[in-house]
Amino acid sequence: MARTPKLSGRRDGRRGARCGPVFESGVLRAPPTRPGRDRLLVVCGAKATEKHYLQGLVEHLANPAVTVRIRTKPCSPDQLITYAAGERDRTGDDFDQIWCVFDVDEYKKIACAVSRARREGIEVAVSNPCFELWLVLHFCDHKAHVGTYRELLPYLKRHVPDYDKARLDFRDYEHGWSSAGGRAADLAKPGQEHAKNPSTGVWALVERIAGR
Repeated sequence: MARTPKLSGRRDGRRGARCGPVFESGVLRAPPTRPGRDRLLVVCGAKATEKHYLQGLVEHLANPAVTVRIRTKPCSPDQLITYAAGERDRTGDDFDQIWCVFDVDEYKKIACAVSRARREGIEVAVSNPCFELWLVLHFCDHKAHVGTYRELLPYLKRHVPDYDKARLDFRDYEHGWSSAGGRAADLAKPGQEHAKNPSTGVWALVERIAGR
């Protein structure tokens, strides 16, 4: 799997951090788009974890009815939505849906970012507190409040002891994504994941990629 060029700092933009460079996945081997195919642009707000997971999922599913372009833009949720809206305007009809994938983490005004995405017609897959919750749900339910990535990490390492957010291996999760979707859908109402801890809306994007 192609690696993301290494950046300094934390895995995603924090308060005060300037918006990072864009990294675009070039490893998805879907055939050229045909009429009726669902075309998705997914923009991830972290530099590696989400991209590696989604690349692995797309390759694992090999769904001929869906094409997925994945880009990474390490920055705040509001900056991410600004970038995604710009790509929508620039590319015109190239994509049927545009998704932003980001975490609540320590960011403020998440609700404002989500509301803005809705006004822009952009779908969001928000994890509260972080994407690793989605990974935990591949193995078991998790309904207890957890404040930060560091607090959640021990739960994930019970199942993936050598977990490294910079080098996620989708093979660790390929048998659990469907169960994770059911568990995640029970945690919060769709579109309200940013307001409920723990919760994650990644399941909705995964279902779209799977064509369900």
